[in-house]
Amino acid sequence: RSVSRASPNLTFVPACLPPDPAEVEELQRFVSNSKRLFVMTGAGISTESGIPDYRSEGVGLYARTDRRPVQHAEFVRSASARQRYWARNFVGWPQFSSHQPNKAHLVLREWEKLGKLHWLVTQNVDALHTKAGSQRMTELHGCTHRVFCLVCGDRILRSELQEHFEALNPTWKAEAFGVAPDGDVFLTDEQVRNFRVPACRKCGGILKPDVTFFGDTVSQEKVSFVHQRLAESDSMLIAGSSMQVYSGYRFALAAREKKLPIAVLNIGPTRLDHFASLKLNSRCGELLPLIV
Repeated sequence: RSVSRASPNLTFVPACLPPDPAEVEELQRFVSNSKRLFVMTGAGISTESGIPDYRSEGVGLYARTDRRPVQHAEFVRSASARQRYWARNFVGWPQFSSHQPNKAHLVLREWEKLGKLHWLVTQNVDALHTKAGSQRMTELHGCTHRVFCLVCGDRILRSELQEHFEALNPTWKAEAFGVAPDGDVFLTDEQVRNFRVPACRKCGGILKPDVTFFGDTVSQEKVSFVHQRLAESDSMLIAGSSMQVYSGYRFALAAREKKLPIAVLNIGPTRLDHFASLKLNSRCGELLPLIV
């Protein structure tokens, strides 16, 4: 079986073999035996929509560059860090917000419609599950399409904030040097120096994407809610995640404790390969549509 990347959208997808018919059969059996399937997705489900991830071998951000995502504490305390973040985000937003769901997102929405999927938890902040129409869903790390004020909590759409950026920076232009996950692009310090960042329209406070930055924690309320959905489930499928981040991995540990069968669909090793009931090394968008 040959390895190929036929679509330009697969630039950020690690090379892998097409699904083995025996693996398709195993996953089919796993899904058919599930009555209340709990699904958790990671960046590997969105790479097929053209969005890079952090950890994929050879093609992830960590493999391609020495760049690292913004840390929560740095964003909160440093005006220059916020200026750098928002300038890069402003340039990247038109392309990032235009990405569309791929076959994997659409299959999970179809499973929900058919009653196969009890609950979906995504670690992604790209809104692709929402665009696909998923409703029984929790965005574990929030979503870049929403922005809120750290002082008063006022919320606006990221698309609305883009208009504020444009009004404040009518002559500012910058060409990006490469694209990163989560709507980010690469810019030099010189490029961002004159970029102006709007304050909260209501109180003048700091605006932040409604996402959990690295170094921050998911709210206990959200964690408890997801644990409740997992407790109602009879099996767990992890799609497109190495589960290196504990905020998601904790739910796999909880599933193991409950002795739920766990299937993992991810290109490359994951943190739970040693205790998963089933591990498949294929593209989500290639394998999931084969399951009926």
